[in-house]
Amino acid sequence: MRIAIPERKRLVYSCTIPIRWGDMDAMGHLNNTSYFRYMETARIDWLQSIRALPDPSGEGVVIVNAFCNFYRQLEYPGDVQVQMYASDPARTTFETWTTMARSEDPQTICAAGGATTIWVDFPSQKAKTLPDWLRAQVS
Repeated sequence: MRIAIPERKRLVYSCTIPIRWGDMDAMGHLNNTSYFRYMETARIDWLQSIRALPDPSGEGVVIVNAFCNFYRQLEYPGDVQVQMYASDPARTTFETWTTMARSEDPQTICAAGGATTIWVDFPSQKAKTLPDWLRAQVS
């Protein structure tokens, strides 16, 4: 099943991640779990850049689902250009979308994924309304 990334989305973060030799699998290409790590790295770096890292004694984001569509193989050596987008803020959630391409060919998307992100109060383990400052970031 392929999940389509929406046309309407906002670029919120971009980074370059080096492909490590240890990220390869027995077939000689990037292991599937590495794509999820790249998405996580971009998401955490973005959250840090907007001062929204989760606070275990307070509030923050939690991922409630994630997916990745694989289009072309990524192989060592090289760098991956990761673009992260946000869209569709609701009362407690928003969507994040990520594209991954080789840095030397950023127009050719090798993989694309996403996640539903929810704002929670960690001590009570309950969803909370997205803060206005965060809503502004993802709208």
